[in-house]
Amino acid sequence: MRRVPSRRQALAAAGALLAIAGLWQLASAVFIPAKAAVAQVMLHRAWDRTLAGEDRAKPWPWADTWPVARLKLPGVGADLIVLAGASGQALAFGPGHVSGTAAPGRTGLSMIGGHRDTHLKVLAELVPGSRVELQRPDGVTRAYRVDATSIADARQPWAAPVEADGLVLVTCYPFDALIPGGPLRYLVHAVPVER
Repeated sequence: MRRVPSRRQALAAAGALLAIAGLWQLASAVFIPAKAAVAQVMLHRAWDRTLAGEDRAKPWPWADTWPVARLKLPGVGADLIVLAGASGQALAFGPGHVSGTAAPGRTGLSMIGGHRDTHLKVLAELVPGSRVELQRPDGVTRAYRVDATSIADARQPWAAPVEADGLVLVTCYPFDALIPGGPLRYLVHAVPVER
């Protein structure tokens, strides 16, 4: 004869399933920022090798990207290694240089993008006048000053001003959105600080 579980056993089983689901969600929420933090440690090591002259120093053997710049935001305590390319795969590990824009720290308009829930969440804290520093692979650091912030719709075409010289940092917006992605982007516009 088959035994029917008691109400108490059914509630215990349901509680156990809910606890497992909750732990799974918590682990997922912690995993992404933890992976991003660990990646930056490895990327800083690869950056040191880049400064020593190694070309395309991969942070781990299977990496399909490499460091191209070091981004410092002194006012908010951020020190990040910028990767070649801004694909979703690269952005999981750090901010990325958007292909087709000027090399970070060089003359021209350079764009660096990153996720709003990891590396570039600090963009919300930048205000006009904030200092931004970009170190190039040759060791030279170029300073910028935040000039403005704006919100853009990624579905609309955006063209950089002709002959522009500066830096645009970009992430998804709004910062506290529950759903990843979305069409809005938060842009921080910075201009070079003349020496």
